[in-house]
Amino acid sequence: MQRYFLYLAYDGTDYHGWQIQPNGISVQEVVQRALSTLLRQPVAVTGAGRTDTGVHARLMVAHFDFEYPGDPERRIDGPWLTDKLNRILPPDVSAYKVLPVRADAHARFDALSRTYHYYIHFGKSPFLRAYSCRLYRMLDFAKMNEAAATLFDYTDFTSFSKVNTDTKTNNCRIMRARWTELAPGEWRFEIQADRFLRNMVRAIVGTLVEVGRGRLTVDGFRAVIEGKDRCGAGESMPGNALFLVDVEYPDGEYLE
Repeated sequence: MQRYFLYLAYDGTDYHGWQIQPNGISVQEVVQRALSTLLRQPVAVTGAGRTDTGVHARLMVAHFDFEYPGDPERRIDGPWLTDKLNRILPPDVSAYKVLPVRADAHARFDALSRTYHYYIHFGKSPFLRAYSCRLYRMLDFAKMNEAAATLFDYTDFTSFSKVNTDTKTNNCRIMRARWTELAPGEWRFEIQADRFLRNMVRAIVGTLVEVGRGRLTVDGFRAVIEGKDRCGAGESMPGNALFLVDVEYPDGEYLE
């Protein structure tokens, strides 16, 4: 049995997140079905994260195990697999590549970091509306970046986590958090961490927007984090403007 990492991207608009759900279509379900059809045997995939409903991924990594019956030495990595897989996958899901990895490699638990981008814009735009959140009043991005920098001083982010989750800890290590202007009236928030809690990025963005509106000071933002109460943080921003863009792994994860 050989383990593989599958690199893919998807538009999450029509999906109930990555993880299989009992009452809605998910990206994981679509990918598993396509792989099982192509490889002619049941295939289970495990993703590097669990993006929420409507959230997109420019790069998601998932692992799966596969062995050709009677031919265990045959490897399926290479462009031929992604070409065939992309013919089966729906138009809003795309496979980049498949790489053989160590037998104990794990797409979720071995990830060193994940990076998300959140987009906002001001002014009506038919080209941004599907993948960016429109706001109607300019924000103080200098103050928002000042508040974002305080995230590095903490590890417990209970205030930005969805309640009643199955996680054992709300501790995360944030490595990057900054707003950047991409074009006049268009901004991107980039955040990198070793792990993320459910709804965490959208809650952080919503609270930073309160800082940008002048409704919350930088010290107030600190107080929200230290309060460890989701009710004290800002609203969760819409999922359509959020993208998973990178997942990093340690050296030695892949086979030559």
